[in-house]
Amino acid sequence: DTKSGIQVISLYGKHLKPTQEDLEGIDLVMFDIQDVGARFYTYISTLQYVMEACAEQNKMLLILDRPNPNGFYVDGPVLDTNFRSFIGMNPIPVVHGMTIGEYAKMLNGEKWLKGKKTCKIQVIPVSNYTHRDLYSLPVAPSPNLPNMAAVYLYPSLCFFEGTKVSVGRGTDFPFQMIGYPGFKGGDIAFRPTSIHGKALDPPYEDSLCEGLNLREFMASSNKKQLHLGWLIQMYRQYPNKGSFFTPFFEKLSGTEMLRKQIILGESESEIRQSWQKQLDQFKQIRKKYLLYEDFE
Repeated sequence: DTKSGIQVISLYGKHLKPTQEDLEGIDLVMFDIQDVGARFYTYISTLQYVMEACAEQNKMLLILDRPNPNGFYVDGPVLDTNFRSFIGMNPIPVVHGMTIGEYAKMLNGEKWLKGKKTCKIQVIPVSNYTHRDLYSLPVAPSPNLPNMAAVYLYPSLCFFEGTKVSVGRGTDFPFQMIGYPGFKGGDIAFRPTSIHGKALDPPYEDSLCEGLNLREFMASSNKKQLHLGWLIQMYRQYPNKGSFFTPFFEKLSGTEMLRKQIILGESESEIRQSWQKQLDQFKQIRKKYLLYEDFE
């Protein structure tokens, strides 16, 4: 850091977990990051690695909790641990409806840390927050989620990162539109380009994409559920269906079932019904760790 001279250590890429050397001489670790409430948003994976490192090295972790902008519902397939990765480490649904502090309590309580260890944590709770609140983030949590439309759409649109469909990376409206070259019947056209600090080598770079403009969708639609209709529509219209999905799709969805259900032509309601039993089970576990009044 140029102002303080303190060393900055990145927890990304090949260095996901703090090492013993990273924490040498440190008495207290503080976690203060704005999550957006989706399983594949990797801040909660970083939280787990930090908790594991603190548990192994007997360090105290202070968590400054923040509201979850998608904390007013729970939805999506629960992760099958056969598809565990950095973008999904534990059997939780895509939208988990928990704050960072609540999720940290769950990691300890469900013994999900490596070696079933427990991390010494203290959560500083948020005042005047409940899970019914639609909390608008005052600062963008990351470059490709620049506004609340993107934050609300992200849990539904991130599935497309495992397909041949662009989510608008390399434009001014990432995670607010979807498309690909040659899409028919759309209402928007866009041309992704490399943007320093935001999108390098985006899908379909410098190619004209046509697709759906979703920027106004969440203003008038139900925010309390995932929306699969766009994924189903894009698959059905894609000219080469055999290449629509990439291997990354299973890591995002956390299951092999969603791809199979879409290929088989199941409806959105049928797919959603197949999640319900596991979602109900997760909600019961979730209740044990809530710090704030729930939405139900």
